[in-house]
Amino acid sequence: MQVKLAYDRQGLDVRIDHDRVIGPLEIQATTPIADPVAEIAAKLAAPTGTAPLSELARGKTSCCIVICDITRPVPNRIIAEAMLPILESAGVPREEIFFLVATGMHRPSTDAEKREMLGDEIVAKYRVEDHYGTRLEEHAYLGTTDRGIPAWIDKRYVQADLKITLGLIEPHLMAGYSGGRKLICPGLAALETVKIWHGPTLLEHPKADCGFLEGNPVHEENTKIALLAGCDFIVNVSIDSARRITSVHAGDMIEAFHEGVRFVEKIVKVPVREPVDIVVTSSAGYPLDTTFYQAVKGLTGALPIVKQGGTIIIAAGLKEGIGSPEFCSLFDENADLDQFMHRILGKDYFVMDQWQLEELAKVRRKARVKIVSGGLPAEVLAKLFVEPAPSVETALGESIAEYGPEATVAVIPKGPYVLPVLTG
Repeated sequence: MQVKLAYDRQGLDVRIDHDRVIGPLEIQATTPIADPVAEIAAKLAAPTGTAPLSELARGKTSCCIVICDITRPVPNRIIAEAMLPILESAGVPREEIFFLVATGMHRPSTDAEKREMLGDEIVAKYRVEDHYGTRLEEHAYLGTTDRGIPAWIDKRYVQADLKITLGLIEPHLMAGYSGGRKLICPGLAALETVKIWHGPTLLEHPKADCGFLEGNPVHEENTKIALLAGCDFIVNVSIDSARRITSVHAGDMIEAFHEGVRFVEKIVKVPVREPVDIVVTSSAGYPLDTTFYQAVKGLTGALPIVKQGGTIIIAAGLKEGIGSPEFCSLFDENADLDQFMHRILGKDYFVMDQWQLEELAKVRRKARVKIVSGGLPAEVLAKLFVEPAPSVETALGESIAEYGPEATVAVIPKGPYVLPVLTG
């Protein structure tokens, strides 16, 4: 079997010579919207759960439009191009319309990335600014949730007269699904908020996982925080494997988001009858596999179908390295994942971005991890609590030799975009 894994921008062709292969597991084929511009315009005029955007914008003196950073392939430009004329026609001054990049705890966007996300013309005509989660003074305190999470949200957003967020709905390893409330928390939240929201008290909950909203404390808490901050209008989309728009959901932050989730979950859930010994996967390619931090999402996406004691083989570009300096420091400060988990569960240890290593620990408690990447040398990968491999074929051959010729293999070419579900 010849398979092309999503890897960096170009993909990675892989040969799988085995007779007990399940897949490739892919999202269900969905007809992309023939005229996405017209569909977006229609949703802006007749949204879910709220008045048309033109009515909401009337009389407003400023507007903050929140967009995801480069790690999310949201078609921001096409949405913004439909939205901006409506805002200006409603009387919002152009100089008071600005885009705020919801970086969360990620690094700031480069100028090239801003242009990739929004296009040269929009960047030239409108302010495009980044959120800085570590600058507490740039956030407004909005209260504390019942679970004790302080809500600190970017002042620029809080103070805007009209608040709009643009996003993508897809499976998310902690919050169930991305989109909706996630643009605000963690997208615009301060570290003081995120370190508790992303702390082990919530993340170790069994429902803090892909595909779960009901009973998921991560989802529940960032929804509460987003409601404290307020949101007048969202535009969320779903995309297919070629990143073409398959649905548009606009309007009320909660109603439009749940409408989108109902559409997406029918497409991304792929039934698998029983667990497999080996999963071959990816982190969905660029821009999701630029760092090891992001690539962890491809590993957690495979967890539902790998056997206890099985192996996950992942291919990821990693052209930007491991991740933030804080994330990198975790591998120097902890001899192994057991030591790391003991520290964070003890409540007296915190390092920004530790939540992603906690997710890796969940993976490693169940399976071995072999990683193929041209972005980091093997000696660096070996320090990340995973096993480097020169190729997917080599890693797969070694794993089949370990589990025997009856070993079962599942292939997920686009990693975390697919939500495999056990049906047996």
